[in-house]
Amino acid sequence: MNFALGFKPPPAGSPGPGAGRGATMENLEKQLICPVCLELFSKPVVILPCQHNLCRKCANDIFQSSNPLWQSRGSSSITASGGRFRCPSCRHEVVLDRHGVYGLQRNLLVENIIDLYRQQESSGLVSIKPGQQQQQHLTCEDHEEEKINIYCLSCQTPTCSMCKVFGKHKDCEVAPLSTVYTSQKTELSDGIATLVATNDHIQAVISQMEDTCCTIEENGQQVREHLADSFDGLVAILEERKQELVGLITKEQDDKLKYVRSLIHRHSDDLEAAVTLVESAIQSMEEPHMPLFIQSAQVILEKMAASAQVSHMERPELGFESMNHFTIDTDDLAVMLMNIDFCSADDDEDDAEKGEEDSEPDPKF
Repeated sequence: MNFALGFKPPPAGSPGPGAGRGATMENLEKQLICPVCLELFSKPVVILPCQHNLCRKCANDIFQSSNPLWQSRGSSSITASGGRFRCPSCRHEVVLDRHGVYGLQRNLLVENIIDLYRQQESSGLVSIKPGQQQQQHLTCEDHEEEKINIYCLSCQTPTCSMCKVFGKHKDCEVAPLSTVYTSQKTELSDGIATLVATNDHIQAVISQMEDTCCTIEENGQQVREHLADSFDGLVAILEERKQELVGLITKEQDDKLKYVRSLIHRHSDDLEAAVTLVESAIQSMEEPHMPLFIQSAQVILEKMAASAQVSHMERPELGFESMNHFTIDTDDLAVMLMNIDFCSADDDEDDAEKGEEDSEPDPKF
């Protein structure tokens, strides 16, 4: 990086009486930031059941991403019965009625506060943020008197106008720093919204696979009970065979559970990594320095791009949890066991004669 932070602290006693009010307004602004677009809430502001707020447009974007088949409002086709998505702030599941996002209650109090804040801002009563003051003093290392005001697209680094005219970036392609800042901030905001929707989808798949585990366990228990009932009427000679069959069921159940749980563990790791990436992106959005923000945003965007490429989630195939092939019919076996009887003497003699005939040597030619 070819820039340095040249901010000097103000001398003692310089803050005026409005300094405390500026800090209060800054804290107020933080409370009025939408967790999705990371901008001031835009009207109308909707309040979720978990008491968190979202811009209606942001809420609708998340809802549409989580419910792609939901019919939009005013569609001529049959209206869907509703949908659901997760709050980006607390992950609470929000269940909507057939009106979708338009059925959420507006937070008029927050809207009024935003109006008052913007009136204060337009009248000049909102003080300049400390981050903005520091940003004005970012200077070039090679040209200490020059501010960082352009971005070198070839070298992908912020620089100053002197570096472009006379310095090492004179043959490079450059763009205004504010343009690159706005572009990457928009791209990062869109990436956060997409990643949040992807996380909701992963969480839904994990929940489905957890239900699959419960179904596998229930079906396995039912098959074992049926097998035990089938063997209750049999003699002890079938006990060993019964244990073998129980072992087969248990082995397949364990194999299936092991496979599904391995998928859950893998996707849970992916989800945790994605959530961590969202937190890093949100922290990056709070960076007040455009050059520092651009550099951190580039790394996060690359990670987001790599995460987005993994679009296919491996899951058990349809009917994987079924154990219906473990069925047994003991009717014929019970009849055979009931017909077991002693061998007669004639049968013994016939067996002996047959054994002698089998032991006679073959004639020689």
